[in-house]
Amino acid sequence: MGYVIKLNGESREVTAEAGTPLLWVIRDELKLTGTKFGCGVAACGACTVHVNGEAVRSCQTFIEDVADAEVTTIEGAADRLGKVGKAVQQAWLELDVVQCGYCQSGQIMQATSLLAQTPKPSIAEIEEAMNGNACRCATYQRIRSAVVRASEILEA
Repeated sequence: MGYVIKLNGESREVTAEAGTPLLWVIRDELKLTGTKFGCGVAACGACTVHVNGEAVRSCQTFIEDVADAEVTTIEGAADRLGKVGKAVQQAWLELDVVQCGYCQSGQIMQATSLLAQTPKPSIAEIEEAMNGNACRCATYQRIRSAVVRASEILEA
């Protein structure tokens, strides 16, 4: 079945069966591999993208559910997420957050969603928002510090 989705600001025509996870459309059909497969049950956050500005797990979001939505992946973050996306990416680089990097696209997409809604989050708000984004390398302290730093960049 054919669908048209708005991905990173561009309308894209895709062919997929109803019930196909958005993750597989993004990776297999559209060849954007920054969004990662981690668990398939929305428990790890590696597949996090934005749908209409909200962080969602693309492994459990179906193609038919995003037909009229704006979808943003990590590939579109710098352009589509404005100053919040740029601040998060700058903070990640400044604090050298990435270790293996596998989870980081999901971490960044979750962090940008938080900061777009709460520009000056408390540590508790950061931990609550980022809970559910797993990092096998356990860079949680660096991730938390980078969210704080991105908040500072936004405030400046």
